[in-house]
Amino acid sequence: MLIIAFFMLDLFPKEKIILPLPDAVFEFYPNFFNQEEADVLFDKLINETPWQQDDITIFGKKVAQPRLTCLFGNEGKPYSYSGLTMQPHAWNPTMMFIKEKVDKISEQNFTTVLANLYRNEKDSNGWHADNEKELGRNPIIASVSFGEERKFQLKHISDNNVKLSLNLNHGSLLVMKEGSQIHYKHQIPKATQSKNARINLTFRTIL
Repeated sequence: MLIIAFFMLDLFPKEKIILPLPDAVFEFYPNFFNQEEADVLFDKLINETPWQQDDITIFGKKVAQPRLTCLFGNEGKPYSYSGLTMQPHAWNPTMMFIKEKVDKISEQNFTTVLANLYRNEKDSNGWHADNEKELGRNPIIASVSFGEERKFQLKHISDNNVKLSLNLNHGSLLVMKEGSQIHYKHQIPKATQSKNARINLTFRTIL
């Protein structure tokens, strides 16, 4: 209850930046959680989450994911990608608290969150779209970042001239709305400089 009472004091509206990209809507909130809030949540997520490293299938080969993950969600609905099917853990108070704030500002009711732990500069996530069939044809994805700032890259699927690189900072929120998973792919590349741990929470709705 202490964590919730502390965050209830944050009553100011959040700054929203619309990314200048065609065919989709991307909303970026660089200070969705302030420094103190983000610090507390990062520590809780690191310590409370049952992180795991799974194998995924890429071009027919099984390889270990270059990051740790954990799935939380409603009603025991699994989530599948890259030949991997994950079973969700029940929502814990920290994850539910974050979800409720994300739901409110994005006007969604997300059912599932995939948590990713990037342990250092070697951990990454290659080019992909979150377009699995259980998400529907035009899903909305909300991505919250804690910890080390990492570079997030977007590219248009049919127009090679449309690209964008965005630094996802501690406490930020990126909402990828209509068109984002149809017309774009995104990635978190490996970094060339030393990086500390980063946690990314990607909220989604399984139909």
